[in-house]
Amino acid sequence: MRILIVGAGAVGGYFGARLAAAGRDVTFLLRARRAGQLQRDGLRLVSPHGDLTVRPRWIEASRIAQPYDLILLGVKAYALDGAMEDFAAAVGPDTMILPLLNGMRHIERLVARFGEKPVLGGVCRVVAELRDDGRIVQMAPMQSLAYGERGGGISDRIRAVDAALRGAGFATVLSDNIEQAMWDKWAFLASLAGICCLFGGSVGQVVSVPDGARAARALCDEALSVAAAHGFPLAPAVAEQAIAGLTDAGSTITASMYRDRQAGGPVEVEQILGDLVERADAQRIDVPLLRAAAVSLRVYEVQRIRQEGR
Repeated sequence: MRILIVGAGAVGGYFGARLAAAGRDVTFLLRARRAGQLQRDGLRLVSPHGDLTVRPRWIEASRIAQPYDLILLGVKAYALDGAMEDFAAAVGPDTMILPLLNGMRHIERLVARFGEKPVLGGVCRVVAELRDDGRIVQMAPMQSLAYGERGGGISDRIRAVDAALRGAGFATVLSDNIEQAMWDKWAFLASLAGICCLFGGSVGQVVSVPDGARAARALCDEALSVAAAHGFPLAPAVAEQAIAGLTDAGSTITASMYRDRQAGGPVEVEQILGDLVERADAQRIDVPLLRAAAVSLRVYEVQRIRQEGR
């Protein structure tokens, strides 16, 4: 299976490097700056599972001459429009697109551009950052990909995807209910981002102050209620595990959006929080804490863009 990796950052770079090291037919779609880093230093992972440097094949968008079998899409949500333009020439009649973005809005965008057929569902779990020197640093042991047909069931083509991805140095899950897994992760990430960005600290720092745990639990309940209202209630054990992790006074966990904001970078506010609030409004569900978190991050984005324009 010919695989095109779109995005050589924390997600696409991490899983793409593992696939390349495992001998899979992988090509990275790169722009000039990242291509220069990889040509000079290779694609470098720093990981609790062992450091790795690979020198994978890469291509520029203008040089794509034929379709790929699988496109692994690992960009940030705010880079999706540009990415779709870049990889459009790689999409043929039998191409599958496996997006690893968070939330659900990206699915709508991909389907609007390429149709229903190519777009699979996917969930990645990895805590990693792309550092300024080009290294991808994994900060926690978990590393997994789940994938499936958005309509459910196990098709021949998704079995072929599973065969291509399995055994490449990370855990894989062939799912017959991938949309539930996507909503599970979305509800968790929206809760985590809301807690960290609205209250200004790690989970442990928030829940250790008076009323912190109560506020964190209330924000989790809002996200869970939106998922349930759209037909994707989290299983009781999954919900309990999420709430326990997000109300743990000893936790040092922070959301990637919180870290991005602390670093002065762009954030995925509309895709993770804004879209969830819109869906809550459509179901007439009151989500004051999620809404406040979204407003806070929107204000930050306006200030960041103005600062960049100076």
